[in-house]
Amino acid sequence: MRRAAQNGGRIRGGFTLIEVMVSVALIGILLVGLDFFVFSMGELWGKSGDRRLLDQHVEAVTRYLKREFSIAGLPPAVAKGDTAFVPVDVQTPGGGTQTLLTFELPAGCRLFSWPARPLPEVVCALEVLDGKGLYLLWHSRLELKFADDPPREVLVSPFVTKLTYDYYDPDMHRWTTEQQFKRDTGGAYLSPRRVRLTFKYGTYETVRVISLPQAVEGVPNY
Repeated sequence: MRRAAQNGGRIRGGFTLIEVMVSVALIGILLVGLDFFVFSMGELWGKSGDRRLLDQHVEAVTRYLKREFSIAGLPPAVAKGDTAFVPVDVQTPGGGTQTLLTFELPAGCRLFSWPARPLPEVVCALEVLDGKGLYLLWHSRLELKFADDPPREVLVSPFVTKLTYDYYDPDMHRWTTEQQFKRDTGGAYLSPRRVRLTFKYGTYETVRVISLPQAVEGVPNY
């Protein structure tokens, strides 16, 4: 009797139908919100995962090119004062001729798949094909048909969409980025100091700048 009096004279033994319906509705709204949150986070995680994988690919390609450029641009591959990276008109595997940045790898590269015993003195060139990516063209000066046959090609990255060239003007003390190779007053191609690679996947785009080593005085030639 005292418990009934303390409760206002009524003993409540459970929830009313209206309270149950309100509780179910609230739980349903909570579950819908939680479901949306989980799936949206999953979508964002998937997208960021693609971006992380692309960043890892970009860093790997950048490290690879830096390593090969250092081999091609420094002694003993090149003598002091010589320019290792030279724009040259190259016969491409797809037919025709393009002006590409060339360099030489004395012992070749691990990406090259030779039909026979690997040869030294491998001349390489960088080419970007629309919708296909960055390719490395290569063949050896010791091949019998070096001057006649086009070089072989190997895909370096399918995500490179653009290759541009950086030049430094010592008089103006500034860098400029060019779509094509610059020429001197006599019409000869000038060698760039850096290359700039644009990687793109979906809406995500990133750029990497790679310096081209130069064998200057003071570097031992051995």
